[in-house]
Amino acid sequence: MTGGTRMTVVLGHVVTPTASDPGGFLDIASGAVAYADGTILDVGDATDILTRYRGALVEDHGDRFIVPGFVDAHVHYPQIGMIASPGLELLDWLERFTFPAEARFADDSHADRVADFFTDQLVDNGVTTACVYATVHPGSADALFRHARAKNLRIITGKVCMDRGAPDHLLDTPSSAVEDSVALLEKWHGVGRLEYAITPRFAPTSSDAQLAALGELAASYPDVVVQTHLSENTAEIERVRMLFPGTRDYTDVYDRAGLVRRRAVFGHGVHLSERELRRLGQAEASVAHCPTSNFFLGSGMFGVARAQSIEGLRVGLGSDVGAGTSLSPLVTLGAAYQASRMLGAPLDGGRLLRLATLGGAEALGVDESVGSLEHGKDADLVILDPFGPQNSAVLRHRVDGAETLEEVLFAVMMLGDERAVARTVVAGV
Repeated sequence: MTGGTRMTVVLGHVVTPTASDPGGFLDIASGAVAYADGTILDVGDATDILTRYRGALVEDHGDRFIVPGFVDAHVHYPQIGMIASPGLELLDWLERFTFPAEARFADDSHADRVADFFTDQLVDNGVTTACVYATVHPGSADALFRHARAKNLRIITGKVCMDRGAPDHLLDTPSSAVEDSVALLEKWHGVGRLEYAITPRFAPTSSDAQLAALGELAASYPDVVVQTHLSENTAEIERVRMLFPGTRDYTDVYDRAGLVRRRAVFGHGVHLSERELRRLGQAEASVAHCPTSNFFLGSGMFGVARAQSIEGLRVGLGSDVGAGTSLSPLVTLGAAYQASRMLGAPLDGGRLLRLATLGGAEALGVDESVGSLEHGKDADLVILDPFGPQNSAVLRHRVDGAETLEEVLFAVMMLGDERAVARTVVAGV
């Protein structure tokens, strides 16, 4: 311990992907993570770490797992109250459930209550970083930023922009979308761990003029995240084809507006063509895989292995609540496995964990700060306890009989949920 700084050492079974060794994994059964002032200082064998940091505050979690804080690359916080609404197809579901729920966010007090609840739920589920959609109302983004700041979460969000294809009371204009976005960006971007995201909902709800205006805004802020939806549903794709004649495909609509680039995060990507995947990889853009939502709305299955084979293309995991059915990355990973199995390219436990941590951080362009337990990164940790009585009896029974780390990790992802999260450390707290 140096400089009188109070250190904390967390003991347990350390399991983390490593950015320093792409594709690498650290597995230390009797491991430790040392951190101070919200930053990881050391990761290694418990005996070595305790010797190195004598006098540190020690948290001993026994055989529980210490993993990186989870990353949710695509989620709608205003939809937390309409989760599990009967699963019509995407476009009908938006009209019947989503737009009425989002209209309530014109009331700032409602936005404040939901933002508080949502951010609490992220922590309870082990999510320390998330790329989040607000609503068209600037106050909805303000509320989320305030509560995320209070809890020191790494949140990337922005007001939704849409000037057509939705009820009149939820529409903005090309100019107001830019003005409101700039005001929020200047107020919140870079405050603590917060970042702004330029957020056209999706092509069907933005005119050519609005997409062009947001593309110009993105050019003015080249390092800012852009988030939107892409190729989720076949009816949606057909609507895009009719609304944007002369474009090659859905991706080309965004590309012509200057919105396909590094740190552009496209939700779903279920029906992307080979050309589109290659173009996204060329731009070093990202896709957020949202399997529970894709299943719930019957949209289809995104091929993670296929996408990961495209050079430059980054892939993260998204809950996509409220079409997604859980904020728990464990539940979402279970669905991701099922989709990969159906597509004939099943993901193992290690690749699944990476998808929900470092993969998501890479997709959002924040992997220098989060996504793995490594020196110099933010002290975002999750203590997973699949053995405790709070879990289902079936999960406990399964892990009691497991003989390998792979078995236990896989079982937690197939059978676990927020009950397996014993503790979430957010930037060292």
